Amino acid sequence: MELLDIHTLAFLIFFGFMAAFVDSVVGGGGLISIPALMWTGLPPVTVLGTNKVAAVMGALTSFVTFLRSGKVDGWLIRRLFPCSLVGSAIGVLAVRLVPPEILRPLVVVMLLFVLIYSIVKKEWGRDATYAGMSRRLLVLSVLTTFGFGFYDGFFGPGTGSFLLFVFLMIGFDFVGAAANARALNFASNIAAAILFSYLGEVNFSYAIPMGVSMIVGAWCGARVALAKGVGYVRPLFIIMTAVLIGKQILELLK
Repeated sequence: MELLDIHTLAFLIFFGFMAAFVDSVVGGGGLISIPALMWTGLPPVTVLGTNKVAAVMGALTSFVTFLRSGKVDGWLIRRLFPCSLVGSAIGVLAVRLVPPEILRPLVVVMLLFVLIYSIVKKEWGRDATYAGMSRRLLVLSVLTTFGFGFYDGFFGPGTGSFLLFVFLMIGFDFVGAAANARALNFASNIAAAILFSYLGEVNFSYAIPMGVSMIVGAWCGARVALAKGVGYVRPLFIIMTAVLIGKQILELLK
């Protein structure tokens, strides 16, 4: 491991904290952490691997914080967690065979749907209506979770928004949806981090300090969300989804 100069270290710590603070609630932290890592001059694939290793530390922290608050549905997550894990692992392997850019137009359309639906349905997600799952809904949830796990390992942008949206559709309020989405995002991050490490695409000199700052940022972000509730999570979700759409459109126009 190389020794980082104080300026690079401070840079990674600051942007790691900010990325995890946002990501711990509604996702989208990669919009902050990935450009920051690219600025350091790391190769693109190493940037993705390094970001996943750092992000898994923050994802674990936010997951545990929400779990202790009682906002995570243990019965449901125990059934969906492995699907996200396996899906992400397959996605990481697939990215070496197929260029992930082919998904970008579809992602923009899906994010636009999520944004418009969330804005129009003003009362949606304010109160929890979830009261359990039918077998049919559970099967659909398993397939959806596997799909978004694969997507996170293969491409990634917007995964947090999509997962949160799915839990809102099931009947959770915004805080409950954020809590359960973080659990599945943690699963997909684990698989991706392990495989990127195995493939030698992680710079641990950058990943560790950024990851430590992400632990702090994720804890702060999750605590703020729990304290402020739906009135805080909903507008943040809409803002980050809009930013994600703008970022993907800019990438398409390049």
